[in-house]
Amino acid sequence: MSNPEEAPASGLSRRSLLTGTITAATAISVGAASPEQKVQPASRSTEATVLVTMRINGQPYQFSVDPRTSLLDLLRDHAGLTGTKKGCDHGQCGACTVLTDGHRTLSCMSFAAMNDGRQITTIEGLSSVDGQLHPMQQAFVDHDAFQCGYCTPGQIMSAVACVHEGHAGSDAEIREYMSGNLCRCAAYPNILAAVKQARDEMEKP
Repeated sequence: MSNPEEAPASGLSRRSLLTGTITAATAISVGAASPEQKVQPASRSTEATVLVTMRINGQPYQFSVDPRTSLLDLLRDHAGLTGTKKGCDHGQCGACTVLTDGHRTLSCMSFAAMNDGRQITTIEGLSSVDGQLHPMQQAFVDHDAFQCGYCTPGQIMSAVACVHEGHAGSDAEIREYMSGNLCRCAAYPNILAAVKQARDEMEKP
């Protein structure tokens, strides 16, 4: 019987073939560097920031933030506006909904830098300067459209946009266009009633 380790006529043995294959695979997996790459140390700046200017609830703001900062984190951690809530942080629950130039935005899914120069409205900016509640806020109170209240800011902001967008014409339409805002307490019938009340108030001349 022949020895499997003996080199065949070609001069390539089974052991040398396996050794060469494993060596090559390892070099690929770790990303073998060229001599030029090896002599240049990797450098990554941790100080890089971007300047972001925007109007939040009618007031001018300017921030210097990490480029990866979300609009949600900018509002909560830099502007001190904690009414906007962090729920799933994956754009699935709607708790972080704000208005960007009047349009609904999931602030956890939008970088702060993407909103440079824009108008942002949060739950803190809905009531009037004299403290009078926005019709949607009042309707949520009137219909007890919340239980734990965590999702309520996002629900109200989305509901305001729903009416302004013209998507509050029927119960089915309201349910459809509010479906991106989840309420774990299941206060949906009360939320529907609140949106309908506020719709009528908001549409008055």
